[in-house]
Amino acid sequence: MGAVDQATTGGYLERYDEALARDPISAFGLVREWMRTDWRSLFAELRERRPVFVTPAFTVVTRFADVAEVLSHERVFSVRAFGPRLDAALGAPFMLGRDATPMNWREKGLMRLLLAPEDAADVRELTGRLADDLLDAARPGGRLEAVHGLFRPIALGVCARYFGVPGPDPRTLGRWTRAIVADGFANFAGDPELQAASVKAGAELVGHVRDRLAEHRATLSAGGELPDDVFARLVRTCLPAGSAVTDDRIVVNMAGLPLGFVESAPGAMVEAVEQLLLRPRVLAEAMAVAADPGRFDPYVWEALRFSPFFKLLPRLCERDHVLAAGTPRATTIPAGTFVLAAPASAMFDDAVVPEPGEFRLDRPGHHRLFFGSGHHACLGVHVADVVIAETVRRLLLRPGVRLLPPPAGRVERTLGIFPDAFTLGFGPERKDG
Repeated sequence: MGAVDQATTGGYLERYDEALARDPISAFGLVREWMRTDWRSLFAELRERRPVFVTPAFTVVTRFADVAEVLSHERVFSVRAFGPRLDAALGAPFMLGRDATPMNWREKGLMRLLLAPEDAADVRELTGRLADDLLDAARPGGRLEAVHGLFRPIALGVCARYFGVPGPDPRTLGRWTRAIVADGFANFAGDPELQAASVKAGAELVGHVRDRLAEHRATLSAGGELPDDVFARLVRTCLPAGSAVTDDRIVVNMAGLPLGFVESAPGAMVEAVEQLLLRPRVLAEAMAVAADPGRFDPYVWEALRFSPFFKLLPRLCERDHVLAAGTPRATTIPAGTFVLAAPASAMFDDAVVPEPGEFRLDRPGHHRLFFGSGHHACLGVHVADVVIAETVRRLLLRPGVRLLPPPAGRVERTLGIFPDAFTLGFGPERKDG
């Protein structure tokens, strides 16, 4: 959605209720279309009039407190909505598809240890080098297709050089991650072709990671040195007896690591860049402090609040639960309900977020939900935030970066979610446009 200010178009609920009474299938189609194109104004109406939006197929939660409640009660609102699909792709249980289990706590803690916050400075430097090399190679004075010309190559480069999972080649790794994440997080209708593509991609990814682990084991056996990346750290780590982190678990966790990064990081870059370029005054302020990443980064995070990449987070209600108990909007969510928590709506809830329609840099971190919240908040947030912010900074430091008028400058997406093209003006603007 390209509009800067809160949209004021209303009447969604009347149209939905009328369509539901006449033809439920068409009603669901309306909601899907609104969430794709008019989500900001739809959420504004839902927050005001029907903050817990119950439909026969799913329930959408829109207020900040209610979204936080859903995301923080992992034993009630589980990731079983997508966890089994990740398991099927990776051929084994995966920690991010589990809630509050010993495996989840153990392996998530281990991966957080290896994704050390102290790495952030080096990862930012790596990101900057990758960005500058890609931007130097781009043709000046014309156009830049930023998704495949900058954002995805940087994410895949970080996977290769920092995570230690390069793939057979970047294109193949990107194909694997897209297939798996598309089935896990965008295949709400259960399309069997998407599921089959995910399982096939997962088997290839796991096989590749298993081969890489064998290479690392052979290098160590021969007295060689491994690089200082996350994969090598995991291989070298001496764990207590009985920790149950076997080589099979190492393979699954390293195969899973790119899944939370290769799609979401470029998606966030697209959203942040578009929102900044839509605001010339804000962009000028950001560029005035761009020499200092610490002062520039908050502009990226506030831009991302206006359009987070994952606007809805799916959960499955495991038992009857009264949401917002003790308030006028208290609603019983029955067991088995497919729940969509909406961070994109919560971050505009004026009951919690002051002046949500204003671009402000003084917002506390907990008002920004684009890295998730609760039990399944982003595992490598210290790394992800520097990659996203530094890529945006390096791009906008180049002269003449600008939005192109539609249709050329429109973001093209797969399944309505994953950006596949975002063409920007790049370099001095030509007289002929």
